[in-house]
Amino acid sequence: MTHGTDAATPEAAAAAQAVPGAHMAAELASQPETWARAASLRDEQAVLPRRGARIAVVGCGTSWFIAQSYAWLREAGGHGETDAFAASEAFVDRGYDAVVALTRSGTTTEVLELVDRLRGRVPTIGVIGDATSPLVGLVDEAVTLPFADERSVVQTRFATTALALFRASLGEDLDAAVADAERAVTDDLDPALVAAEQYTFLGRGWTVGLAHEAALKMREASQSWTESYPAMEYRHGPISIAAPGRVTWHFGDAPAGLAGEVAATGAHFEAGTLDPMAELVRAQRVALERARARGLDPDSPRNLTRSVILEG
Repeated sequence: MTHGTDAATPEAAAAAQAVPGAHMAAELASQPETWARAASLRDEQAVLPRRGARIAVVGCGTSWFIAQSYAWLREAGGHGETDAFAASEAFVDRGYDAVVALTRSGTTTEVLELVDRLRGRVPTIGVIGDATSPLVGLVDEAVTLPFADERSVVQTRFATTALALFRASLGEDLDAAVADAERAVTDDLDPALVAAEQYTFLGRGWTVGLAHEAALKMREASQSWTESYPAMEYRHGPISIAAPGRVTWHFGDAPAGLAGEVAATGAHFEAGTLDPMAELVRAQRVALERARARGLDPDSPRNLTRSVILEG
């Protein structure tokens, strides 16, 4: 069974502009709208695993990091034991009640192979951007989000819109997050963020996945030197690279004393004050601006394609 809505392209005019990263720019700017839309999809949210179910969430790349955030929120909220795995490394023969496969394209080889192995053994639910993808026919239930699908190779809105769907399904009111996203796409960026030499992204709990995703965006879009860690691990070695001209960016409430310790190194400490998903939007904007400053096109980044499809 497939659940979803028709694709919408409000960004078409902006995306058509012949400038580097036009698709990424339009897609990341649309996130307040797509989050609100995802939060309203009650029928689709009802397809996700019921409260008390023991589940695994799988994905690759960006989708794996979003799976980590969803897993933490679901389990911490008392909705049931929830594990997150890279699809290529998933332990799924553990008696799960369901496996959720998250993928924008629905064509990623590792995800397709994993779901195929589970057919008839474990119920599978796909959360997919492309409603025409082969994964739709493989899973037991498909939630499609074509309005959040993207033309840029570098993911922005599909990942956060899927997480908005997950958060809403767990009972969260996303009005404040949507309002923060509206600020994130319009407020001026600190030039020091765009010009930095190096970035380390940190998070706690559900925002660790967002920190990993922010670092990935910076690498993919702008070929920047980025790292990411759980915040409490930062002082166990990684802080050694903090220095003037570098940024340590925390999503959500930071551990006591961390800001001062980073400041003592001469690095800039960016304490995220918006909803952590909206902070991720700010990081996406920094990645886009750095790419443009370097003459790069994040819609077609070096060595990357929209989906990883393995041969043989």
